[in-house]
Parts: sequence; C-alpha cells; structure tokens
Amino acid sequence: MKFKLILFILISGFSQVLMAQNDSSAYQIQRKKINGLLNERSEKFGQYDQSLIRRTGIFGLKTKKDMQRSNDILTDIVLTDNSIFKELKILLDYKDLEKTTIETKSTQNQDRIGKYMETITKVQNENERLKEELKSLEKSRDNYQIATYAFLSLSFAMAFLIIRRKKLTKD
Repeated sequence: MKFKLILFILISGFSQVLMAQNDSSAYQIQRKKINGLLNERSEKFGQYDQSLIRRTGIFGLKTKKDMQRSNDILTDIVLTDNSIFKELKILLDYKDLEKTTIETKSTQNQDRIGKYMETITKVQNENERLKEELKSLEKSRDNYQIATYAFLSLSFAMAFLIIRRKKLTKD
C-alpha cells in the first residue's frame, strides 16, 4: 500500500514537472516569436527612414513612387505592430493561465495538506486510544496472571496438604 502511494506521488509530481516544462517552452517560443516581430519592425522602420530620405525625382524632389513606397513600408509597420499586439495578447494569456494554474495548484496543495493533517491527527488519536487500550489489557493480564498464580499456589498447597494428611492417616 505504501509503495503504491509513493509511486502515485512520484508519477503525479513527474507529470506536473513535464506540464510545467511544456508551459514554459510554449511561453519561450511565444517570446521568441514576439522578439522576431520586434526585430522585423525595427528593420522596417529603418527602411521607412531611408525611404523618407530617398528622393528620386527631378531636382531631388520626392516622386509619387517614393511617397507610395514610404506609405507601403508604413503600412507594413502597422501590420507588424498589429501582429505584435496579437502575439503579446497570447503571451499575456499564457501568463494569466500560468498564474491561474499556480493559484489552483496552491489551493489544491493547501487542501491536500489540510487533509493530510486531519489524517495524521486521526491516526495519532487512534494510536493514543490503542496505547491506552493496551495498557488496560496489560493490567488485566497482570491481574489474571496474579490470580492464576495464586490459584495454582493454593491448589498445590491444598494438594500437598491432602497428600500429607493421607500419608499421616495411613501411618
């Protein structure tokens, strides 16, 4: 029984470690994804800065194509920002889920500890009751032993007296 309990505790602990690793690896993957998007945004912003400086028109003026290129890059930056916000929301959801999971596990552990303490108290009380019962039984046994020794002593004494009396009456 103890072996099964220990095995159950080890397996449940190992599975919780694996789940925690999966959660943290998913979190790390999400962070890498966001960092990649931030790097991509930085590159696009650098391209946008360069497109603002670029002037391919006559007399060094901006052409419609230059302005369209700048607007396209700016649109890409906005789309990248939207992707970053979505991924950040997912990352925050992971954190919220992790927090909720930790709170749930904490509550479960507190409940389990409380139940263990109740069980330990019950076992201790039962142990004390059994000790008292054992003491009572030992006293009874001691009393029975004393009574048995007294009875045997009296029986031997009476048998000795009867045998002695018979010998005296025969002589």
